[in-house]
Amino acid sequence: MLLLGVGEERGWLMSTFNLTYPVGWDNICKAVSMAYGHYDKVEVLVDNEVIDISSAEEILTLEEAGTMTIRGISTIIKVPMMITFFNQLKTVNVAVPCMAGEFEKADYQQFNLSLGEYMDSLELAMYR
Repeated sequence: MLLLGVGEERGWLMSTFNLTYPVGWDNICKAVSMAYGHYDKVEVLVDNEVIDISSAEEILTLEEAGTMTIRGISTIIKVPMMITFFNQLKTVNVAVPCMAGEFEKADYQQFNLSLGEYMDSLELAMYR
């Protein structure tokens, strides 16, 4: 996945990544399902509406829509995150709060080093 840019907005680092290829709903569901177990206080949103689910498997059965968002505290990256996937597009938006250390400021290189591998893993999960 390619980081297109990162900027600071109201205390959050807002970024946009590009997938290698546009993906459909099934691929998005696979990525979010894989990530689901690696968040505390996790929420899944479909078209900006919180969906009542209790397992990763339920994500695979969600009806097709325009966007899917997973948000919560990442147990891998160790910060609150919000990742939004767009159906049939290459675009993925990621938001993390400005925090001390690696997420203190909108620095393209540091942000890419901090999240690049994680985002690549999500993209690979789309094809399992």
